[in-house]
Amino acid sequence: MNKDLQHFITQFPVTEHTKRFLAQKQQMYIGGEFCSAQSGNVYEVIEPCTAGLLAQVPDASIADVDLAVAAAKSSFTDSPWSRMKPNERERLLLRLADVIEQHSQTLAELESLDAGKAISGCKAVDIDGSIDVLRYMAGWSTKIAGSTKNVSVEGDHFAYTLKQPVGVVAAIVPWNWPFTMAIWKMAAPLALGCTIVLKPSPLTPLSMLYFAELCQQAGIPKGVVNIVTGSSVEVGSHLVSHPDVDKVSFTGSTQVGKLVGQAAMQNITPVTLELGGKSPMVVFNDADIDKVVAATQQSIFFNTGQVCSAGSRLYVQKELYPQVVDAVVQRVQAMNIGMSLDPNCDVGPVISKTQLDTVLSYIEKGKQEGAKVVCGGAALDGQGYYLQPTVFADCHNDMEIVQKEIFGPVLVVIPFDSEEQALSLANDNIYGLAASVFTQDISRAQRMIKNLEAGTVWVNTHDLVDSCTPFGGVKQSGFGKDLGVEQLAYFLKTKAVWIEV
Repeated sequence: MNKDLQHFITQFPVTEHTKRFLAQKQQMYIGGEFCSAQSGNVYEVIEPCTAGLLAQVPDASIADVDLAVAAAKSSFTDSPWSRMKPNERERLLLRLADVIEQHSQTLAELESLDAGKAISGCKAVDIDGSIDVLRYMAGWSTKIAGSTKNVSVEGDHFAYTLKQPVGVVAAIVPWNWPFTMAIWKMAAPLALGCTIVLKPSPLTPLSMLYFAELCQQAGIPKGVVNIVTGSSVEVGSHLVSHPDVDKVSFTGSTQVGKLVGQAAMQNITPVTLELGGKSPMVVFNDADIDKVVAATQQSIFFNTGQVCSAGSRLYVQKELYPQVVDAVVQRVQAMNIGMSLDPNCDVGPVISKTQLDTVLSYIEKGKQEGAKVVCGGAALDGQGYYLQPTVFADCHNDMEIVQKEIFGPVLVVIPFDSEEQALSLANDNIYGLAASVFTQDISRAQRMIKNLEAGTVWVNTHDLVDSCTPFGGVKQSGFGKDLGVEQLAYFLKTKAVWIEV
């Protein structure tokens, strides 16, 4: 660690578990054992608040992926996990959730340091929310059922369907929600009896390496969960195209998701893709402005705007447009930009120098396109990757900042006249992950819900999720669902059985 990072951690004390974990040699987790990459190579993980060196982690190769997949396959076919009674698997996963809860503060601190997340929201949303997901999915272990069929063929026959776990699941998760997305990817298949090879983002691997320790503590059998860290594209590509992988679950950008889908198709491996978004928030003239302002803070400015479902396009009916812009700007200017471990921090840094430069380039593009910067618009001086939350007013749909996913704390505001125009503008985008509507008119809300091209629609709020509610998009936001009972189907095989009586 450099001096700035050491001072940062000293200024905002962390648990002894966090100190111990950061001080130790970082290792991957394959076949129930901690190990280095076979090559011995490591890569550096940079902390975004100070740009200091946070850790060195194993830089896996294709050979390491092969070991992890072999361990997962063996655990699925030959270990007690594949023969475990559903209620026993449920108890194990509930025990894992309890262990995570005992270490939730440490996990939040590691996630906050690794990803630049504001600690208060990270503990409450990322870690506690993930615990809820694991407990919810654990309960489904005992509730999977096929069905009997009343067939119409000649003779006397009995037919039924059998639901079985798909097998080895390859999961690849992004850097914006490292722990949350990993649990979203693992909880459902684990509940069903699948085994996992998970690759975290190279930018944010630490919470998953700590999670591996918790799997050991909870008694998860060897090979059921495997964590492979690596910086090269080849590692992820080899994982999703591996012939012994039975299912791929990916969350990330649309560009990378297309490559993942192509790689998986080499073996006709089924894929769930949760990809990019440019989610519209549609505000009618009878909307509650306070709810609109609160929704922008919890979506486009939460997690420094690095949220795939963030309400990044704000469409406001002209009668209410000036008041909404003013109210949003006031809220943004009151936000506290600070170090992620500071409990008073509302907005932390973006994840990296590369991401900072990308967001700043979009801001410059918006200015060139004629959008009006009414708040923010610049990086902060000093160390770390800090950016002022930015609001563009007087935008129109042809602008690049309106059409492209910026993935930073940048809100574009566009006026509209009628309901028909609002719907047309909101749907005018390649993405279809989520949307929200703000109105007191229930009939109008129902019309918008029906016609918005989005996998999730919220009314008078934005970016709420729950373990029981499916999440996933349409169009170039991907296909398949995470969460809810709906997710289970993507990790089950349906076998038809015929018996002549």
